[in-house]
Amino acid sequence: MAKSFNMSSFKSQVRQAQHKVERQMQNEINKAMRKFEGDLNRELRKYNSNVRRNQQIIMRELNKLSSNSSVQTKYTISLKVMHQHYTEIENVYQDTYVTPEQEHILELIEREQANGLVTANAVENEDFTGGNTDDVEIGNKLQVVSEDLNNRWKGAVFALSPHNPDAARHFCTSAREIFTEFIELKAPDAQVFMYNPDCEKTDRGNATRREKIKYMMRNNDIVESVVDFAEADITNILELFHVLSDGTHGAAGRYGFEKLIQVKKRVEQGINFLCEISG
Repeated sequence: MAKSFNMSSFKSQVRQAQHKVERQMQNEINKAMRKFEGDLNRELRKYNSNVRRNQQIIMRELNKLSSNSSVQTKYTISLKVMHQHYTEIENVYQDTYVTPEQEHILELIEREQANGLVTANAVENEDFTGGNTDDVEIGNKLQVVSEDLNNRWKGAVFALSPHNPDAARHFCTSAREIFTEFIELKAPDAQVFMYNPDCEKTDRGNATRREKIKYMMRNNDIVESVVDFAEADITNILELFHVLSDGTHGAAGRYGFEKLIQVKKRVEQGINFLCEISG
């Protein structure tokens, strides 16, 4: 006996087929839009004057540093680690659609990498032609986190006087404390452990600096290499403090005032980077 025709079932099958086609079409449209947005984003980055400027500075300063620095130190090694992570990030995002928030972080990273190289050439090779690091106002940003942090920064800047024979040590001591306290305030161990109970710990049982940075950036949609770069950036600044802490003789220490001003700008931008990525 022939099976009777069920109009209701037929209509349901037609609707399901239509929905399937519509979903497939929408997926294709979304895929095409993502490709278009990615292509557009990459083209816009090519014409972004700040991006181009920083990329040019990075290549120029990296070449100068490679040509003039024959002795490897913890400071120069930390800069190479920074550059490795910077390159990894560039490779990850060069063919990917980047959101405005990610674009902001990428620009900060490029500026940090450029600043690190400019400062290294100034400190290691007496080369002050970089001209990349600009002054930024970080007092208000620090005050939001802690009044004490803002006061410490004021004290660090005050210590950078050409008449202070111990300027380098005074500045480095205060600036190092700012980085340490900022990270502890923004990423207390208890909150880091709650966020990631299996996080890496130091020998003393505290969350590692990398885990704290990862916690600070938890609201950003970024790849692991960005966390690695941020940690390497802080390590490079702390290694810079070790280099400068040896300056204990002569006007403003062993290092000239022009060099200390460049260091001040590097540290200032580094603190600003932490403020920006931690939200």
